[in-house]
Amino acid sequence: MRTSPNDPKQYRYITLDNGLKVLLVQDETAQKSAASLAVNIGHFNDPKNREGLAHFLEHMLFLGTDSYPKAGEYQSFINRHGGSNNAWTGTEHTNYYFDIDNEWFDEALDRFSQFFICPCFNPELVERERQAVNSEYQLKIKDDVRRIYQVHKETVNPDHPFSQFSVGSLDTLSDGETSIRDDLIAFYQQHYSADLMSLAVLSPHELDQNEAHVRQLFSAVPKVAVNKPKIAPFYLPENLALETHIQPVKDLKKLTLSFGFGDMDSLYRQKPLTYLAHILGYEGPGSLVALLRHAGLINSMAAGGGVSGSNFKDFCISYSLTDEGLNCIDSIIDASFSYLEMIRQHGLQAWRYSEKQQVFERAFLYQEKSRAIDLVSHLAINLQHYPADDVIYGDYAMENYDQALISQCLKQIVPERMRITLVSPNVKGDKIAKWYHTPYSVKPIEPERIKRWQSPGELESLQLPASNPFLSFNQSPLVEPQEQEAEPRLLFDKPGFRLWFSNEPEFRVPKGHLYVSVDSKHAVASVRNIVCTRLMVELMLDHLSEMTYQAEIAGMSYQLYAHQGGYTLHLSGFSDKQILLLKMIMNNRLFGHFERKRFGIIKQQLAKHWQNQMQVKPISQLFSELTSLLQPNNPPPSALLEELEDVQLEELPDFVAKLYQNIHIEMLAYGNWSEPTIEELGEFIQQEISPDTSPSKETPRKLISIKDQGSLLYEINCQQNDSALMIYYQSRDLSPESIALFTLSNHIMTSTFFNELRTKQQLGYIVGTGNLPLNRHPGIIFYVQSPHGQPQTLLDAINDFLDEFPVLMFELSDAQWQQSKQGLIAQILERESNMRTRAQRFWVSIGNKDLTFNQRQRAAECIERLERVDLVRFMMSLKSKQRDRVIVYNHGASEQQAEPLNTHHLETVRVVKSRSEFQSDSAIYCYN
Repeated sequence: MRTSPNDPKQYRYITLDNGLKVLLVQDETAQKSAASLAVNIGHFNDPKNREGLAHFLEHMLFLGTDSYPKAGEYQSFINRHGGSNNAWTGTEHTNYYFDIDNEWFDEALDRFSQFFICPCFNPELVERERQAVNSEYQLKIKDDVRRIYQVHKETVNPDHPFSQFSVGSLDTLSDGETSIRDDLIAFYQQHYSADLMSLAVLSPHELDQNEAHVRQLFSAVPKVAVNKPKIAPFYLPENLALETHIQPVKDLKKLTLSFGFGDMDSLYRQKPLTYLAHILGYEGPGSLVALLRHAGLINSMAAGGGVSGSNFKDFCISYSLTDEGLNCIDSIIDASFSYLEMIRQHGLQAWRYSEKQQVFERAFLYQEKSRAIDLVSHLAINLQHYPADDVIYGDYAMENYDQALISQCLKQIVPERMRITLVSPNVKGDKIAKWYHTPYSVKPIEPERIKRWQSPGELESLQLPASNPFLSFNQSPLVEPQEQEAEPRLLFDKPGFRLWFSNEPEFRVPKGHLYVSVDSKHAVASVRNIVCTRLMVELMLDHLSEMTYQAEIAGMSYQLYAHQGGYTLHLSGFSDKQILLLKMIMNNRLFGHFERKRFGIIKQQLAKHWQNQMQVKPISQLFSELTSLLQPNNPPPSALLEELEDVQLEELPDFVAKLYQNIHIEMLAYGNWSEPTIEELGEFIQQEISPDTSPSKETPRKLISIKDQGSLLYEINCQQNDSALMIYYQSRDLSPESIALFTLSNHIMTSTFFNELRTKQQLGYIVGTGNLPLNRHPGIIFYVQSPHGQPQTLLDAINDFLDEFPVLMFELSDAQWQQSKQGLIAQILERESNMRTRAQRFWVSIGNKDLTFNQRQRAAECIERLERVDLVRFMMSLKSKQRDRVIVYNHGASEQQAEPLNTHHLETVRVVKSRSEFQSDSAIYCYN
């Protein structure tokens, strides 16, 4: 089994007597153990009269087994011991996975194994979970990804199982000639066969120990004779050369050109389509993307994606369109085939293949460790696709440049085999897709257009990519760290400028992370200024895209984003050329260099983005409105959209100049660099960003205090069918003790809350609790989105839960109480598995003024000291009639009559009618 030289883990592949494939992984440094089981059964296996059955079965396996019959016990056990769990159902595979503290792994694996041996399919829970699956379906009815996907299903071969509905609903999962429970059991017994399963297990235990335990638990998984009929072709001839127009819910404008292939899995070592996508997707000067972007027709392009399965693969070229581009579809397709012809004539060269090969090889050689749960779920699926030797390497393999094979693929990317899909609000469909009610139309592509694209004209401005200057195998040698601890040290602490540095001593890869945050009070002085800051950031990203594309291909990436104090630039990836990339970016900060055409397009994009945010699912809208209510420097999309409307290009240069007049720069360099190199970089940044500016303090991050305000009611009009309600409680201070109380309460309540309101009461599919620290203040939220419950029902259910839960605390045994605490402490103190997550922690710590980087330890110590009575007292305060809290809610559009919330039992109630008035009337926490 080929593994990366940077991977110290031990692997062993075995096959049990029942045919179950197993990959055992020993990671001596693992802080959590994890397991994932994939079964080669998905919604393609649903009976014609039972669409969604595979997905429903996935839900049911979590709700009790003969060995552990209590519903919710599995989730509670995992959660109590610092773990997490989930599953998904795809077209041809279903994947189950969990992680947990090491010492509890054997017991968790025992519970997990029973899913595949003796699920009990409790009749009462079958009916409840049927409602949950229906809620999941209803939740996504206005999701454009699902709606477009359904149209795709209706325009392929109807005999291919892809055409079937995958989620399930009350209709498809109801009792008919046979009961749904009987069909579930029959489906499970007929399809869940050991020889269709693959299991990946990771722990610090010896491989022999893990193997013995796996054999003991999983040898009992039954092997049955599964009848897997041959799958029909994905596309029939009449499904090709089609043009489909789809009307979305959101303001989406997208053009996709797709070309159908057969099974490509066997070519994973050659990856011919990856090579073609690499050249097609090039975004540098002279590229297809640059040509169409400069013409004002597209905003972005992606090549190579598309649905795939065991006998099909779509190769897609997708464009995000501007308004002008929407009227120039054929011109975009003209240019696409001109570029394809150029690739066909001049682009098939071994050195180009070698460049992409180097990108993969470099990623493989210097791969970073991922979370145990992510690794096992990925490996379990890889076991289904690759031979044992390539389970790890298969994703990175790119060998044997085969020009004839690539040419053969190009022969299938031709106009007569093309499917055009146009998504636009302007579309008027003559068909309505089933399940998601999507308006669409389908027609054959006219022969004259096909003929035109078969002989594309040359475009002189188009160029194939030049050799990538950022690609090199001659990495900078690993710099020996001066410190054995990774915590950053201050190299510069000057007025208006701070630079933190840590040379990474643990992961030993030639990579790094650079953060540069620019704070300016002018950037957030008003809603208009906030809009201008975000416009500036988007224009800068647009300006940089061509010149930085090759660096991104070579393994470096960057993000630029606005925040409550200004903006931040984050670079990551290989360290040898990263400083060069940073200097390139900082030298192009657009001091007034704005193009009028691009300004109009970017402004339009931002408007569309904010409009679309106002149409997401209700619970997401409530979350956005809650954070905007409490954070004055974070206005909601509606306020941003209103201010954006009359922003003109002419005001931006002056705005940018004023933004840089008084700034504070905070930097973090973490990775494979020497201290003198970073000191030199610090000098450059100071000279480059702020030669003519006055140093300033950090921009205060304001947070509204809800202290002594009682229950604040804030109704939002989401214009969605579902109702939703969210309750937020805010800490009054930043102490580690408060952090401990809020985090432990959430940790202990979360699985019980989910089980009570979702599984038992069936209030909705989206149900949960969560930590919500805002601007350093601890907080906790409780939320439900429901297709049938009014906000009053949801509020009563949450209040009842908060009333009853303190009593349940006394039912915990001393062992369970200690286990819950230790599980959370283990989560908090878990060492990062890779540089990215550690860099994020350092950066968040700096932002939170945890400048000794030990807030986690202090919070863990406080949790360790907490007695049960402390937590009960805190939970009792959450149900208090006087407790300060924010209740954000919306009435579903499907409700006949929107009843106001009943608040007579509350001592202090305030209805928030105006966000701005509420903010101006309230006290503010304000921290630099």
